[in-house]
Amino acid sequence: MQQVSDLPRTKIIRNGEKVRPTFSREEMERRNAALRRHMAENDIDAVLFTSYQNIDYYSDFLYTWFGRSYGLVVTQERHVTVSANIDAGMPWRRSFDDNIVYTDWQRDNFYYAVREVLKDAGFSKGRLGIEYDHVNLDMKRKLQDALPGAELVDISQATMAQRMIKSEEEIELIKNGARIADIGGAAVVEAIDEGVPEYEVALHGTQAMVREIARTYPHAELRDTWVWFQSGINTDGAHNWPTSRRIQRGDILSLNTFPMIAGYYTALERTLFFEEASDEHLRLWEINCEVHRRGIELIRPGVRCMDIAAELNEIYREHGLLANRTFGYGHSFGVLCHYYGREGRLELREDIETVLEPGMVISMEPMIMVPEGQPGAGGYREHDILVVREDGAENITKFPFGPEHNIIKKNGGGAWQPA
Repeated sequence: MQQVSDLPRTKIIRNGEKVRPTFSREEMERRNAALRRHMAENDIDAVLFTSYQNIDYYSDFLYTWFGRSYGLVVTQERHVTVSANIDAGMPWRRSFDDNIVYTDWQRDNFYYAVREVLKDAGFSKGRLGIEYDHVNLDMKRKLQDALPGAELVDISQATMAQRMIKSEEEIELIKNGARIADIGGAAVVEAIDEGVPEYEVALHGTQAMVREIARTYPHAELRDTWVWFQSGINTDGAHNWPTSRRIQRGDILSLNTFPMIAGYYTALERTLFFEEASDEHLRLWEINCEVHRRGIELIRPGVRCMDIAAELNEIYREHGLLANRTFGYGHSFGVLCHYYGREGRLELREDIETVLEPGMVISMEPMIMVPEGQPGAGGYREHDILVVREDGAENITKFPFGPEHNIIKKNGGGAWQPA
C-alpha cells in the first residue's frame, strides 16, 4: 500500500501551453540580464526571490500565498520558479522560463525544492542573494539549515533600484492602468447619489475597471483590482475600506480607484463633495489643490525627492495646516500593491535623497485631514501619476480635480467622462 511518505517531494507539471506573456521576451531578458550583471559584479552565485514583487518582475508569475512559500531561483544559467502543488500547471504556464512544483506530502518541501534546483545549477556553497526585506527569521533559519554551505546576502536593495527605472513597455502598461483608473473614477461618479452605500459605489467602479482590463489585456489574469470609496468621517484615512455608510447631502467624498494589471498597480484619487460644500470645506480643498498643482510642477529630472517635500511643506505651513498632513507626497509606481512591496527609495518624503531620473514613475498625492467636529472636517486627497522624462514629466492622469469639477450634482453636474 502506498504511503504518504512515498509520494514525490517535487513534480514537473507542464500542463498545456505557455500563455501570452505580459511583456516581450526581449523585455524579460533585459531585466534578467541586469540582475545577472549585478550578481557577477558582486560575487553572488545564485539568487532566491520570495517576494511577490520580485518574482513577478523577473518571471511574470504572480503567486497567491495562502500560507505557502513561493520562490524564483536565478543563476547565470538557470531561471526557475518554485510553486506549490495546489496551483498545478498555472505557474509554469505563466512563468517566463522553467518551473518546479513542490508537494504537501512532507513538511518544508519548499526548501527541498529550492535546494534541488540550486544543486542542479551547480550551487552547493557560495553567496546566495535573498530579500532581507521579505525573508522572516523562520524562513532564514530554514534556508540556512537546507543550504549549510550558503552565505546569505541581501539582494533586495539592488533589485529595488532596478525596478525604479521603467522600460517603455512598462510605461505603456502603466499608462493603460492610469486610463483604466480614470474609467473607474467616472463609474464611481455615475453611482454616487443620496442614500447609496459606499460599497455599492465601489462595486460599480471595480466592475468597470475589470471589464476594461479584460478588453485591453484578454490574456491577463483578472485579479486584485479594487476601489476605496469613502464618505463623511470615513474619508479621514487614506486606506479606509468601503462600508455600508450611505451618502448624505453635503458629504465630503473620497474616490480611490486601483486597477491591477499583472501585478502593476495604478491609482486615481480625488476629493469630491455631494451636492454642496461649506465655505470652510472649500477653503481647505483649494489649499490642498494648490499643493497638488505645485507638486506636479516640481516633478522633473534632477530634483531630489526631499526637496519636493520641503517646498510643499512650506505651502501647508503658510496656511497653518502642516500638522494636518498625513503621509508623504507620493511614491513610485510599478510592481506593487496594498499587500506587497513598494520601491521605498522613491518616495516624496523629507528623508529620501533619491534624485528623479527619466524612466521613473511617481505620484503626486498630497493629503490633509481635519478631525470630526471641527469646521471643514474630513480627508482631502488628490492623486496624479507622472512619468519622468528627459525634459520634464508627463502627467498620465486625466480625471480633473478641484471644486470646479468635483462637486457632484445629480442634475447633470460633475459627470466627467474619459475620452
